[in-house]
Amino acid sequence: MVSMLASGYVTSLEIFALTLLGSIPLGILVALGRLSHVKPLSFIVKLYISIMRGTPLMLQMFAVFFLPYYGFGISTGTDYMFTACIISFIVNYAAYFAEIYRAGIQSIPHGQYEAAEVLGYTSGQTFFRIILPQMFKRILPAMGNEIVTLVKDTSLAFSIGVAEMFTVGRALVASQRNMIPFAIAAIFYWVTCLLIEFIMRQIEKKLDYYHD
Repeated sequence: MVSMLASGYVTSLEIFALTLLGSIPLGILVALGRLSHVKPLSFIVKLYISIMRGTPLMLQMFAVFFLPYYGFGISTGTDYMFTACIISFIVNYAAYFAEIYRAGIQSIPHGQYEAAEVLGYTSGQTFFRIILPQMFKRILPAMGNEIVTLVKDTSLAFSIGVAEMFTVGRALVASQRNMIPFAIAAIFYWVTCLLIEFIMRQIEKKLDYYHD
């Protein structure tokens, strides 16, 4: 039983890791689009963020999973379940991260930009060398909350048939007719969240040299 749950846990970790790898950098691009002075671009990004945050992640997974067939008549195999799951998670979490980034960027005093301009920095250098490090420290608590939420949201992958830990636990509960698999799965989720919280606290301590 534990080995089966561990196998599902590995799948949950894959969903978690791939989502972070895709959504964190995509979120930065979305945030910059959201803050763009090009109004059509800003409007499109605002609409994207609104849809991603205003509709359930499970519904978004259904849309990505069924769109190839019902939208374009393309048949997909079982391997596409995992792909659809990752795409859905990335585009969903990128929207949430983008709003966190936007708040962090806008919290930086405008004088920082003016000082960078006086020193001859380009816009790109100003963002990556001055704004981004300070923004990163300010958004860490909010990012930590979203990352912990992501750990638990991986359980939603069951809705399109991905055999992550919750799916495995549910099957074991049905076959063994007891709640022990759910209890073990809960411990896996809880310990993972505790580990992430510990890592985030360590990162915050290392960034203490950035004083507001």
